[in-house]
Amino acid sequence: MTQNKKGNYLLPILMMIALFAMISFVTGLTNPIGVIVKHQFHAAEWMTQLGNFANFIAYACMGYPAGLLLQKKGYKYTALLAIAIGFVGVGIQFLSGNAAADMAFWVYLIGCFISGFSMCLLNSVVNPMLNTLGGGGIKGNQLIQTGGTFNSISATIVPVFVGYLIGSNVETATINNAAPALFIAMGIFALAFIVLFLMRIPEPYLAETKEDKNDKYSALSFRHFRFGIIAIFVYVGVEVGIPNFVNLLLTTSPSIADGAKGIGMDAAAAGSIVGTYWFLMMIGRLFGSTLGGKFSAKSQLTFTATLGMIFVLIGIFTPLTVQVAMPVFHGGESMGFGLQTVPMSVMFFILCGLCTSIMWGGIFNLAVEGIGKYTSMASGIFMIMVCGGGILPLVQGGVVTATENYLYGYWIIFAAMAYMLWYALQGCKNVNTDIPVN
Repeated sequence: MTQNKKGNYLLPILMMIALFAMISFVTGLTNPIGVIVKHQFHAAEWMTQLGNFANFIAYACMGYPAGLLLQKKGYKYTALLAIAIGFVGVGIQFLSGNAAADMAFWVYLIGCFISGFSMCLLNSVVNPMLNTLGGGGIKGNQLIQTGGTFNSISATIVPVFVGYLIGSNVETATINNAAPALFIAMGIFALAFIVLFLMRIPEPYLAETKEDKNDKYSALSFRHFRFGIIAIFVYVGVEVGIPNFVNLLLTTSPSIADGAKGIGMDAAAAGSIVGTYWFLMMIGRLFGSTLGGKFSAKSQLTFTATLGMIFVLIGIFTPLTVQVAMPVFHGGESMGFGLQTVPMSVMFFILCGLCTSIMWGGIFNLAVEGIGKYTSMASGIFMIMVCGGGILPLVQGGVVTATENYLYGYWIIFAAMAYMLWYALQGCKNVNTDIPVN
């Protein structure tokens, strides 16, 4: 693609950036809607995570096929298919708000699962497509970083926006309350589909590839890669589990006779606090990209995992009665930054966003170090392991249900961070240097 043709791709570039944002928007909907599920369907704590589980378990089913589809059919076909599936998935989530009472929850889960297929496909295509539309090099990387920024902004907005839609009547809220957010997602999907369908997209890497059937090795032949995919599995669970259960802790009534007791905060205020977690992730990514050239991936992961473990321990052992004033981003009529009184535990859980922000990149870089030609296969396997974002919070919810204590659920987060620290210190060492990688 030549320099003078880049301007022709302005609309597709804008749509790809919008879809980059939609990945976190649609995925993030399961967090505040989990609060609705808890009350509308009288669900146990672990059941509030089933929408999140359905969304992420789709990655386990679609991760590897997504890579093959991209290779065989190209960017445009894969993107259009992902957008169409996303429209259907979000639409089914909306229909669950009007389904029969005994079926509504299951319809919602089906919508989350189908949405997960779309998010997996989009994750596979938006990064390389933005790089290609930008002509590669510095411009391509700038577009990817821009997409990542909008992804973080979207993740920050969604809990604030849905919390505002729910309002103060958490116990009477239904999925219909979140309908405006679902309509926005469907509208962006529809617009992106039309634009991409009408535009010509470069396909520089669409070609038949020949496999070496005599190659007895694969990415899984490397011990440090096997440990790395476990690290990425628990990482996504940590990234999702921390804010999900902060939201539940804040919005659950403290007067419930049985089950885990919470703070009893209205959903709008809780959404602002949870949104701050994603805002801190964006700040962390900005610092991470700036400091990436000065500190190795191993050093960054070691530091963030250690700091995250400290934050989580403080959060677990600090009584909920200890309150602090925390700066958060408010939605609604008083939109802007302000102070919100929260338990100190919650503040330290939210601060973990600074740590989780750069863990993905650090783990990925360490896991693929020295595996050469097997890196493409490794990327597909990594996408499969994103399903940890659905499985680990489900385990965390099981601990909360069993102990009737939200703080105890964060021992799962602590254990996951401890594994990532071990991986940074020991597990990332390549002991299979005898395997040819060229």
